[in-house]
Amino acid sequence: MSKAVSVFLAVLCFLLLRSSYCKGSKILVLPVDGSHWINMKVILEELHSRGHEITVLHSTKSWFITDNSSIYTSIHIPTLSDEIDMNFFVNMLLKVMDCRGHPTFIRSFCQHNLLTRLHKSLVSLASEVLQDKVLIKKLKDTKFDLMLTDPAFPMGVILGGYLKLPMVFNVRWINNGESHQSIAPSPVSYAPVSGSELHDQMDFLERTKNMLHYLYNLYELYVVINLTYTDLFQKYFPPGTDLVSLELSADIWLCRGDFIFEFPRPTMPNMVYIGGFQCKEAQPLPDELEAFMQSSGEHGVVVMSVGTIVSALPHGITEAIAAAFAELPQKVIWRFDGDKPSTLGKNTKLVKWLPQNDLLGHPKTKVFIAHGGTNGMYEAIYHGVPVLGLPLLFDQFDNLLRLKVRGAARVVEVRSLTKDNFLEALKDILENPSYRENSQRLSQLHRDRPMSPMDTAIFWIEYVIRNKGAAHLQSAGFGLPWYSYFCRDVAVFVLAIIGTSIWGFIFVCRLLCCKRSSKKIKPE
Repeated sequence: MSKAVSVFLAVLCFLLLRSSYCKGSKILVLPVDGSHWINMKVILEELHSRGHEITVLHSTKSWFITDNSSIYTSIHIPTLSDEIDMNFFVNMLLKVMDCRGHPTFIRSFCQHNLLTRLHKSLVSLASEVLQDKVLIKKLKDTKFDLMLTDPAFPMGVILGGYLKLPMVFNVRWINNGESHQSIAPSPVSYAPVSGSELHDQMDFLERTKNMLHYLYNLYELYVVINLTYTDLFQKYFPPGTDLVSLELSADIWLCRGDFIFEFPRPTMPNMVYIGGFQCKEAQPLPDELEAFMQSSGEHGVVVMSVGTIVSALPHGITEAIAAAFAELPQKVIWRFDGDKPSTLGKNTKLVKWLPQNDLLGHPKTKVFIAHGGTNGMYEAIYHGVPVLGLPLLFDQFDNLLRLKVRGAARVVEVRSLTKDNFLEALKDILENPSYRENSQRLSQLHRDRPMSPMDTAIFWIEYVIRNKGAAHLQSAGFGLPWYSYFCRDVAVFVLAIIGTSIWGFIFVCRLLCCKRSSKKIKPE
């Protein structure tokens, strides 16, 4: 064998070994149920295809996470699914609708209180998991390489920290706000706080509202939520550890965001943007749905879905929506769960499930009526479909505002929805070409990138596995007390020096003046 061939084979082996260095790694996953699980599962499918061994912790009462999977092994633990059911979110929707009746300036504040009590349940659930010595021993003995979790609820963060595993977040929502506010500097002059329903062009009153939201979020995070976990951390973690510091110690934050959708703002080296990673080209529809789409002719189809958690709107609202649909020349596919509306027209097809991505990518689809969940918004952006928004809970109000500001959406408040205002907004989107043009422009920008969001997500997950963490990407600012972070101690020191100098100058001047006065008095 020639020397050149030997060198070639050696280099080839090196590359092959290097590329598969973290293949077959053991990944522990603690997801959040509902729509959050849908996008987590997409990542797990890709990780499984690359040879990784995946273990998913979930409840026996999970709504969407199944036991029998070919891509992961299940381990049952108590989670929030054991404490609440779907009716919890329906009741929450009714409370939010009441909140929306308050004046615009203050209505967004009352929504904060609706999530706070969940953390008390989460503390008891986390304590139950950490007390299970058999489970903890099993997890430690498995020697996982990574904890992949969604920190919308902190069970995965707590368990990953307790097991001392490198952590990667698949994140959008965390504790009481979105992930940006938790990890990156957030100038309130132009970075809208989650829940404020503001954009980045704020006048004085809007900046005042944004500041109040920011201060309230800090109070809620550090005084209400963080203190709720104090006893748990004192019992199971080293002194000085709390929920916020543990969350900030995560190696990589895979943020389900993209700056064609988010407002530009400061960021951090370990914040990686994967907005739209679950999107893909549309696949052929089932024959029945395809026939329905084609039957719409030149008018096209309206697709409506309000998510996986709250699939049934109040009866009066569904009657108004159905009546409005009946007056359209377009066909309508409506993901619907409940009693059939009496005002339903012949042009409307009710289904309990629909292939949302494939429908949005169909050339006959003209408008997407949605609640504003992150998954649906990115699928609409990916396929360039304008949106009529019916925000219901959480970050949906902010999500739809972002599309509205970019001219790709209109928003109708569910609380004040009538047949007439819903129909007017829908016809405006259907008849005004600017909405579709703006949506397609966003789609073009979203797709114009050097690396797909999915490949980006997988690269950084494997990066953390290969390097056993990514501490070098974490800001030193996370370890500083607040007064050092904002240089309050420096400001006090400088003010003390200036004050001392001024006092000394005045003292010397007064002393000299007194001496001069005494000299004048003596000759007299």
